[in-house]
Amino acid sequence: MVLALAIFAIFGLAGCRQDMHDQPRYQAYEKGGMMAPPEGTVARGSLQGLTVPAKAPEKAAGPAKDLFPFEITEEVLARGQNRFNINCAPCHSKLGDGDGLIVRRGFKKPPSYHDDRLRNSPASYFVDVMTNGFGAMPSYADKLTVEDRWKIAAYVRVLQLSQNAKIDDVPAEIRSKLERGEDVSPQSQGGQHH
Repeated sequence: MVLALAIFAIFGLAGCRQDMHDQPRYQAYEKGGMMAPPEGTVARGSLQGLTVPAKAPEKAAGPAKDLFPFEITEEVLARGQNRFNINCAPCHSKLGDGDGLIVRRGFKKPPSYHDDRLRNSPASYFVDVMTNGFGAMPSYADKLTVEDRWKIAAYVRVLQLSQNAKIDDVPAEIRSKLERGEDVSPQSQGGQHH
């Protein structure tokens, strides 16, 4: 009889517990349950209020060319290079040939920006891939602003031009300096870029 009473007491006490499910809480949509977000926040994935469009402007009639939502300046390219070196170069390399340090450690090699397919793709393609990801590459939308994605796309164009340039693309003044073996780096030109 004592054993039965002890078992009954143990089972009775097991039902007398208070867990998190018994704590007071708000139900969804209950008055007081919905808190307003802090002032100035933008919901993840929302582009409201941004001045740089997520998509390229409409193209003009004629041959396809890159249209950026802002003027390409030295500052734009410097920012694009900075963000590229931080976020893209580990896989794509600083030259954009797809042989970055991550790839050298065994990860899948991305295509080279110097392939004809990517050289002929519009700049908006690169922005789209950074935004949505592609293949093994994840989305960088939570790491890069829309504006920075466009600046990186502009810098990718610089990489493509630099690795596929012909001597005829170099202005005559600089070409003659190159032929004489003179330094034509921006630093030797007094900080001026050509």
